[in-house]
Amino acid sequence: MADEKQKAGSAEDSGGAAGKVTRRSFLSHLGAAGVAATASPLLAAAPAAAAMPEASEAASDAKIVGSVPVSLRVNGKVLKLQVDPRATLLDTLRESAGLTGTKKGCDHGQCGACTVHVNGRRVNSCLSFAVMHEGDEITTIEGIGQPGNLHPMQAAFVEHDGYQCGYCTSGQIMSAVALLKEPCGPTDADVKELMSGNICRCGAYPNIVAAVQQVRLRS
Repeated sequence: MADEKQKAGSAEDSGGAAGKVTRRSFLSHLGAAGVAATASPLLAAAPAAAAMPEASEAASDAKIVGSVPVSLRVNGKVLKLQVDPRATLLDTLRESAGLTGTKKGCDHGQCGACTVHVNGRRVNSCLSFAVMHEGDEITTIEGIGQPGNLHPMQAAFVEHDGYQCGYCTSGQIMSAVALLKEPCGPTDADVKELMSGNICRCGAYPNIVAAVQQVRLRS
């Protein structure tokens, strides 16, 4: 009788003499399948992970190879730069020329924080590529005035508290300086209309208009 039980146990361990699936053999196969299913994605991912640095380096090299030379005249100085042909004038001024006074706000030409002058006219520098301005005369807030030698508009903004957080201020001043040379009526409403492309999230508009009007009266 003991021999028969031993034979039955051996048959169960091997899946049954007649090829029947027993509980023990089923659980054994299930465990093996689970290990295989878990290991396969990890083994497949290992070569891909090892290849990622090479792909990243290749992309970096492609960017260097794809850059183009551009000569920009900024604040009276000629800057010879290597830039990505897709780089905006805003990003080039900030990241390549180090002129961070020009701010990036919406990056869609809607807030005016990035306003600079190109050949005497105000433009949103986030809306044009740097390579489009080869040879143009570009003026940023750094070229308007410096501490100790402020432009009258900068001094008026200080006097009238034409800023709060200050993030939009450089763009506001650049637009205000350009406005001095543009056709503009005498009233505050006229000034508001011509300054409408510059948004102040702090709501310092009355003080900004007062600063602009002061400089207009003294000009």
